[in-house]
Amino acid sequence: MHHFHYKEDNLYCENVPVSQVAFEVGTPFYLYSHATLRQHFRALDDAFDSIKHLTCFSVKANSNIAILRLFAREGGGMDIVSGGELYRVLKAGVVPNKIVYSGVGKQTEDIEYALQSDILMFNVESPLEILKLNEISGKLSKKARVAIRVNPDVDPETHPYISTGLKENKFGIDIDDALEQYIVAANLENLEISGISCHIGSQLTQVSPFVDSLEKLNGLIGTLEANGINIKYLDLGGGLGIIYDKETPPHPREYAAAIKRGLPSKELTLILEPGRVIMGNGGILVTKVLYTKPAGEKTFFIVDAAMNDLMRPCLYDSYHMIQPVRKSGRETVKADIVGPICESGDFFAKGREIESCRQDELLAIMSAGAYGFSMASNYNSRPRACEVLVKGDRFYTIRQRETFKDLVNGEIIPDFLEKE
Repeated sequence: MHHFHYKEDNLYCENVPVSQVAFEVGTPFYLYSHATLRQHFRALDDAFDSIKHLTCFSVKANSNIAILRLFAREGGGMDIVSGGELYRVLKAGVVPNKIVYSGVGKQTEDIEYALQSDILMFNVESPLEILKLNEISGKLSKKARVAIRVNPDVDPETHPYISTGLKENKFGIDIDDALEQYIVAANLENLEISGISCHIGSQLTQVSPFVDSLEKLNGLIGTLEANGINIKYLDLGGGLGIIYDKETPPHPREYAAAIKRGLPSKELTLILEPGRVIMGNGGILVTKVLYTKPAGEKTFFIVDAAMNDLMRPCLYDSYHMIQPVRKSGRETVKADIVGPICESGDFFAKGREIESCRQDELLAIMSAGAYGFSMASNYNSRPRACEVLVKGDRFYTIRQRETFKDLVNGEIIPDFLEKE
């Protein structure tokens, strides 16, 4: 359930008219529902309340520090993939012992930052990273807690760009090579084996790939124990899908029941890394129609949001429902909803049946809470949109809209170009 709904043909977020927010902050903007985000977090977290677990929100899905603070206040941890994300979650008040650090290309300075911050665990993804982490830990007189991210070679049946658990993907260490690397890590004096990690992909709409992965991990855990390597944490990653169009993903309770049945031991602490399933339907992108443009049998609605604001349709050819902020009752037309950027890939929908729009009317691009602003750019020197959070009958700007001055912040013209 989410809290975007119509009252007398006007779209509301909780108890705030979306048009009111648009009037006060301008367009385009991201709009999030506090009630939806809290409800989604609790739905997943509570589904595992009968076992030891830690729900670590995947920061890459949405990294605004107000959003991170919201989940931290719910008792959540964080899954990070960079030093910048670590800075954000610490700024948001997340306790370090609830932070796990994933990613294939951790840099030296970021590893040092994480060690000094005393995070819970590093999910290491290659043999050289294991050696590098040991080396850096030794220089800092620290002991790094590690899990090896295992690639189980399970097909998640999702878009190839967000599939991460097949042999052809760049992530993790092949499950057939994992024992050897665990033995290497166990014999390095500056590392402490803490767990095993796995993440097979994003926007999964079936439970079976998770169950198949868990079954393979169980076999590896048994082999590790036989070799004197004990595992405390089992990190199953994230990836549970949401409804964008006609998908039928499992409810968190169904997902949790399947996972709990397959857990090898009640002594293990399960780590979850949800992102999209919490954020996706908790946010929308609101945009204004700049121009309507008839083109033969098709119509273009040119809006002031663009691919730099929401990359998913261009990058994945993904579907987002698009709704009028105020229903007009006009006839539907087949239209392309496109942005002003100089790329043919700058679109939000093609050939979409939609209520006919007029200039200056507002549209809501739904299910945009995850991988929306966090993937935004300044392409075409476009200032990034502002972000707004609604709680009840009030709304709060949680990121100000960028200005033209912000676009050139940090840029320097060298002396030789100043001279005539």
